[in-house]
Amino acid sequence: MDTPPPIDAPLATPPPPPEPADPVLRQWTVILHLSALAGLLVPFGNILAPLIIWLVKKPEIPALQPAGKAVLNFQVSYSLYFVGSFIAAVILSCLVVPIVLPFIVFIAWLVLTILGAVKASNGESYQFPLVMKLID
Repeated sequence: MDTPPPIDAPLATPPPPPEPADPVLRQWTVILHLSALAGLLVPFGNILAPLIIWLVKKPEIPALQPAGKAVLNFQVSYSLYFVGSFIAAVILSCLVVPIVLPFIVFIAWLVLTILGAVKASNGESYQFPLVMKLID
């Protein structure tokens, strides 16, 4: 039994390379993410700095809108998580786990803030985990 010769499938054309992201958009998205680190110096700076940048730049750069909403939702959510974990730590101070909980929330906030900035610098959008949709 002879096998038939293979049928040559037409070569698929490769997809076009992705459009390079606007460098101004990328720059302001990174600044938006990193501005949350102002919360390390100023109370509520993690919310106020991204909010100010987003409100000032959204008329000039409309594509900044989704990133601004995501960063603000993340900052407000994790601020609420931190306050809640701090209250739980005070109330349940006789247990070890609640005392460590605010530190865990802070480390998660710091790592996710930096990760969001790195993803933004690569031109990727980043979905933060465990975020409440407060700004839609």
